[in-house]
Amino acid sequence: MKDYSKIIKWVLLGLLVLSVVIFIGAWIYGFERNDAVAVDVLFYWTYAMVGLALASIICIGGWIGVKNDKKFLWKILAVIGGTAVVVLVVYLLSPGSEALGMLEQPSKATLKLTDTILNLTYLVGGLTILSIIVGEIVAGVRNKKQAK
Repeated sequence: MKDYSKIIKWVLLGLLVLSVVIFIGAWIYGFERNDAVAVDVLFYWTYAMVGLALASIICIGGWIGVKNDKKFLWKILAVIGGTAVVVLVVYLLSPGSEALGMLEQPSKATLKLTDTILNLTYLVGGLTILSIIVGEIVAGVRNKKQAK
């Protein structure tokens, strides 16, 4: 087990150093140029790091979950299926309206996808606030019952 922790530490250190090098390179190249290459490189690196993090969480979490609970895989598939249904419903309900104040309009598919992401953000944010409020109410009721 110690060998894996050493490997993980070295990989993390390598990714950190590579991230700093990419950031410094983008800074030296310049962010204010019209070609926006530095910004694109930073975006692509961010996408790669987020993808790597998600893949790591899914693979390691899945391996540990299946090892501890044989029904874990079915639970995860149910969550992924439910999420896919919610995203599909939000996609179908998103209007794909024209962007205001832009002379050159993006494609209809881009507008639809942008509206979908915005609506998903609103939905998740609203549900988060609602769950905080409901959680506090439930905790208060439980504490009041225990105090009696």
